[in-house]
Amino acid sequence: MTDGQHISQEDLALFALQALSHEESAAVRKHLSGCEECQTELANLRGDLAAVALSVDQRPLPAGARDRFIKKIAGESSSASAPKPAQPVPIDRSGRVPRAGWAGWLAAAAMLIVAVGLGFEVSHLRARLLEMDNRIASLETGKSHAEQVAELLTAPAAQRVLLSAPKTPPSPSGHLVYLPSRGELILQANNLAPVPAGKTYELWVIPANGSAPIPAGLFRPDAAGNGSVVLPSIPPGVNAKAFGVTLEQAEGSKTPTAPILLAGAVPLSGE
Repeated sequence: MTDGQHISQEDLALFALQALSHEESAAVRKHLSGCEECQTELANLRGDLAAVALSVDQRPLPAGARDRFIKKIAGESSSASAPKPAQPVPIDRSGRVPRAGWAGWLAAAAMLIVAVGLGFEVSHLRARLLEMDNRIASLETGKSHAEQVAELLTAPAAQRVLLSAPKTPPSPSGHLVYLPSRGELILQANNLAPVPAGKTYELWVIPANGSAPIPAGLFRPDAAGNGSVVLPSIPPGVNAKAFGVTLEQAEGSKTPTAPILLAGAVPLSGE
């Protein structure tokens, strides 16, 4: 309190919204430093303004908060029986918009706070929807791959070939399933020797029409000697006479390098 005077509710509301000039704000701060009544009034105004902004999350406002805030910025008395307030502290209003103007501006500022909050909420929801779309797309891709593997393994027209090392005891071996019409293949090899550094096994399709062998996937066995090739990139419609496995450089080869370590012929129709 200074000389029995107080800051008007209008100026306190503008001060709470940081709408006063630098000089006006300094005058209000100076008065607030020694006036508990104006400090209490400012705290109430800030509380009601915060309640309006927080209503963007669809939480109910405290009882009467919105009405109190509107009445305070309009300069109305909160009680018909309240005593007449003391003379307000004068603040220079040169260049200030009239009362009707600042009241509209103040309402627009409150709406801007709500709009910004809604914008953040919409952005958050959009990000969540995009994340869910990406998860669904990933699940659908995995499901499609699994269905493709299952269809190949159970297709009646798929060719099943047993690969073994030629002219040696049949310790290394491989089981192969091939569907020529779709160019789909699965190989499971067992008991393979470890490959040296910079080397890899490569699977080959030997076409029945006598054309050059087609590379059908690179693989390295695990510690137990097991390796596999699943759905490599093979042109559809290639009828195979046989399949073979060779040892190649790590990047693979365009033509097989002798010797053929595993080989298997496609059984004739009816066999």
